[in-house]
Amino acid sequence: MKKEIQLQLTPQEAYDEVVFQETVSKRIGISGSQTDVRARQTKRSIDARGRQVKVNVTAEVFIDELVPPMLEASKAYQNVRNSEQIIIVGAGPAGMFAALRAIELGVKPILIERGNDVRARRRDLAAINKDHVVNPESNYCFGEGGAGTYSDGKLYTRSKKRGDIRRIMEIFVSHGATEEILVDAHPHIGTNKLPKIVTELRESILQAGGEVLFNTKVVDFILENNEMKGVVTQDGEKIIGLGVILATGHSARDIYHLLHQKKILIEAKPFALGVRIEHSQNLIDKIQYHCETDRGPYLPASSYSLVHQTKFKGKQRGVFSFCMCPGGFIVPAATSPGELVVNGMSPSRRDSKFANSGIVVAVELEDLPQYEKYGPLAAMMFQAEIEKSAWKAGGETQTAPAQRMIDFVNRKESTSLLETSYQPGLNSVNMHDVLPDFIASRLADGFKAFGNKMKGYFTNESQLIGVESRTSSPVRIPKDKESFEHPIIKRLYPCAEGAGYAGGIVSAAMDGERCAEKLIEAYIKK
Repeated sequence: MKKEIQLQLTPQEAYDEVVFQETVSKRIGISGSQTDVRARQTKRSIDARGRQVKVNVTAEVFIDELVPPMLEASKAYQNVRNSEQIIIVGAGPAGMFAALRAIELGVKPILIERGNDVRARRRDLAAINKDHVVNPESNYCFGEGGAGTYSDGKLYTRSKKRGDIRRIMEIFVSHGATEEILVDAHPHIGTNKLPKIVTELRESILQAGGEVLFNTKVVDFILENNEMKGVVTQDGEKIIGLGVILATGHSARDIYHLLHQKKILIEAKPFALGVRIEHSQNLIDKIQYHCETDRGPYLPASSYSLVHQTKFKGKQRGVFSFCMCPGGFIVPAATSPGELVVNGMSPSRRDSKFANSGIVVAVELEDLPQYEKYGPLAAMMFQAEIEKSAWKAGGETQTAPAQRMIDFVNRKESTSLLETSYQPGLNSVNMHDVLPDFIASRLADGFKAFGNKMKGYFTNESQLIGVESRTSSPVRIPKDKESFEHPIIKRLYPCAEGAGYAGGIVSAAMDGERCAEKLIEAYIKK
């Protein structure tokens, strides 16, 4: 017999498997060796609103019957080696999932990636962290797996209209992710596990007859009568296909410049910009879990989500947390020499002693009148200028400008900085000299407000590290809501974060799948 039950458990009951099984047997009133009872969690979420943390669990209970697999894992894909082909530019989550979906539909994907494969990419990251050398083609943003590979691997999304979230999760599990991501309300994989999963995704593409081209940069488009026929690489090679899915991520500024140069319609887009804030994870745990010392052996590192509306010179803008990384690290995410960008990531166990999050301010196009001369690239040029300012403030290396939180609010340069997870190091500056006033003043208001929402958050035992500027694309490549195709250039399918339509691993993956489906539906003869 099988039944589903709802439980509210202590952390130990929820996360200790032996205790969980015993608890379920007691709750359903079955004990003793005569009956075989096995339970499996299908949904799990933490409720930390009260003084005692509870875990809400939905579980399947199997009584005197075998427990079936949660997922019938299968990586079998048909062979498309000799099929018609489409071109996918960018091997991040959107590009990889677009390629797999194309294979499922009987079409051969040519997946083009400017950076290294995920293994070789490690050397590029080490060069940034240790030697402050930025490879503009392969870094934390560019390379196999895209920016998502070296991130927290957060898989939570509200974009349920984009596609089947469960399907994306199951593909990750079939390529090596733990089944826990099918259970947790806010699932994550971890930056230490993502590279192996990304490698498995690539192997599925290759084994099915698709192609994956690394260190291959697209420098031009092949256009005929407003139709995208293919792309040209840095070696002059022309690659032709029935359509192009552009999944280049939100940091490929050269692609935006190319689109603008070719007079392909693009638009300036609002985005958000600010800093990374770093606290000790223990402090955040004490605030969120209401604990006196530490969170104990069962609860995961706690996270937070904060938002506050501010006014500056009569204009209201939101200040909010972004990509919060519990038990994580801050990393250098620049994609060109002469700029400084920070981002956050976490390993699967989230066991770093640091918690970090982007704290950013909404930037509207009306905030940037002096950049109007750049047309659709206005917000991107503003973004680039702030990153250059941060690079100079850090000492023209990947050393990041930083300041303690209360010192920042009081416009006082910090005489000393705290220990940090940011490997290239920190340089104490007044961040008001790095950020424009309409950003800095709003951040200061936001930090004070967050201190009222989370008692203990507003403290000089935390520090701002700047700048967090790659929150989303500052450029939108428009596409039709129904066909997903560019409204003017046929056979061009702008995709995911780089097009300004999706943020995060899961929503990008779903957008990639939809673009592949729409392209194939429109242009592959049945």
